[in-house]
Amino acid sequence: MSNAKDDDLQRQASEHTLGLNPVVGLRRKDLLSTARMVLRQAFKQPIHSIKHVAHLSVELGNVIFGKSALQPTPDDRRFADPAWSQNPLYRRYLQTYLAWRKELHDWIGGSDLTPQDISRAHFVINLMTEAMSPTNSAANPAAVKRFFETGGKSLLDGLSHLAKDLVNNGGMPSQVNMDAFEVGKNLGTTEGAVVFRNDVLELIQYKPITEQVHERPLLVIPPQINKFYVFDLSPEKSLARFCLRSNVQTFIISWRNPTKAQREWGLSTYIEALKEAVDVVLAITGSKDLNMLGACSGGITCTALLGHYAALGEKKVNAMTLLVSVLDTTLDTEVALFVDEQTLETAKRHSYQAGVLEGRDMAKVFAWMRPNDLIWNYWVNNYLLGNEPPVFDILFWNNDTTRLPAAFHGDLIEMFKNNPLTRANALEVCGTPIDLKQVTADVFCLAGTNDHITPWASCYKSARLFGGKTEFVLSSSGHIQSILNPPG
Repeated sequence: MSNAKDDDLQRQASEHTLGLNPVVGLRRKDLLSTARMVLRQAFKQPIHSIKHVAHLSVELGNVIFGKSALQPTPDDRRFADPAWSQNPLYRRYLQTYLAWRKELHDWIGGSDLTPQDISRAHFVINLMTEAMSPTNSAANPAAVKRFFETGGKSLLDGLSHLAKDLVNNGGMPSQVNMDAFEVGKNLGTTEGAVVFRNDVLELIQYKPITEQVHERPLLVIPPQINKFYVFDLSPEKSLARFCLRSNVQTFIISWRNPTKAQREWGLSTYIEALKEAVDVVLAITGSKDLNMLGACSGGITCTALLGHYAALGEKKVNAMTLLVSVLDTTLDTEVALFVDEQTLETAKRHSYQAGVLEGRDMAKVFAWMRPNDLIWNYWVNNYLLGNEPPVFDILFWNNDTTRLPAAFHGDLIEMFKNNPLTRANALEVCGTPIDLKQVTADVFCLAGTNDHITPWASCYKSARLFGGKTEFVLSSSGHIQSILNPPG
């Protein structure tokens, strides 16, 4: 049971990790406004509401008399415990919950609200119903069994974990034991050295492990909101080691974690710093050009750099790989449900007042986008079962966030609003207009079918923006797995 739970947590950790989304202004005000709209709708369409109440009453009657056919979807692992299907009381408890949840969504889906308001209402209803899932209560059969198996110790341990999270984690369930890892000891252990640094970044060169290496090096650009060692988590999950074994001279950027003193760093600041790193890599290796790989927001940075080089007529990049990167920001995601001019301006104003955007704030917002996987899953594990928070390297990296400078955050918001990379000369970087059709370097794009952060369809649209040869590959995995999974 414990191993199965650990495997499930690890799978979800791989699929639901922090992604850079500038719309951190998902405001409590918007959620409360939508909740009030849902309540008003019950009285604005009384006949419609009564019809669904009657339908729910009939279904609850079927539940009571054991005639209901309602059951969770096969991929809903919350109800995997046999008690939910074999114990008559638990089965009725579950079916009552499923009936209530289904009727709420059917009711709002059939209302006369606008399509956008219906989508917002579904989101808020989902937040409420998932929070009230039977698995999140003390009656959870796994929690009851654990209580008796441990003589009540699981309850005391759970309360202890809850108290620690209230004090140290803003009341959110801890996703990982942060004391279990240390970069350089059991994370990021591939041998390398910092060969260059400026105010914005450090450049790491990894020691070759083969007698011969390819002349053209690889420069890897991580996202600015997370740390570089996602490309070197462990010997088994290391892009750096894979490249070294493939005779590739490998360099990885490590971005500086900014403070409010760096609030004016914008996209052009990162591009200028990256240009210095490119020149250093070429000088060290003696190559006339290099290959570049960028992930998430690192892919946006790479793309802007290539557009800048194209405007200058410089050919320092032979080919670029984009991992789970969205350049066409026409997104149809849950975050975009609450996006309007006011929300974007609020997000920008908040970061300018603070000087930086905290990674933990982004993580908290994204957690509420996927509450079952990123909140209630750990509520059950840590509090109801009394288990220690998981010990997973991916989760440690995901929680080891950094900050974004206010100016760069503002640039990302403007890109989200105006979608400039889809139009020639709509974006200016380092004094040059960017036209991706002038980028003729080969481009390889990778996306994941289960990626909820950078949807594969958006990655595909982004891959078609360039002027050279482009190859797009869709992997059957989630956001971080698309980066970590080896070929094959």
